[in-house]
Amino acid sequence: MGKVKKVAANLKNKKSAFLLFSLGLILCFVFSCQCSPQTRDLRGTIAPDFTLKDLEGKTFHLQGEQGKMVLIIFTTTWCPACTDFIPIYKKIHEIYGKEENFVMVNVDIEEPDDRVRAFARANHITYRILMDSKGEVRKDYGIMGVPSFVLIDEEGKWLSANIEEIFAILRTAFGRDV
Repeated sequence: MGKVKKVAANLKNKKSAFLLFSLGLILCFVFSCQCSPQTRDLRGTIAPDFTLKDLEGKTFHLQGEQGKMVLIIFTTTWCPACTDFIPIYKKIHEIYGKEENFVMVNVDIEEPDDRVRAFARANHITYRILMDSKGEVRKDYGIMGVPSFVLIDEEGKWLSANIEEIFAILRTAFGRDV
């Protein structure tokens, strides 16, 4: 009997370990899909044009920003990493936002305007937030997780989707660091 109990206990421990391991994998997958900076690499290609309304109801048209470097930050209000990075977004806007040839916009993905407006007010956000209510811009840019960043050059071409590389490009272009 002792041997049977040991085998049963060992099997029970293996099942528990397998269940915990499986749960861990599932959680990693869920969080990596929802809060990771993943985009398609379209470097050198013309960035997909789009027109979105901001929280004030004003229209932003990417093509209208020709001649300027455009930083697009894709976020949601429910993403913890997006919220954690708000001080960095504010710093980017503070340092580069006054440059004539630079524009920074935050594209909020598929959320109600009133929720985003309340979030912006609560977090004292001063940079422009655009509403991608149907997720069409997110799809056009291949955004798989948030936060995601895309830097577009003065000719409307995709420069980078890597935040470290984006910081290096901005530092070189404007002679100041975040």
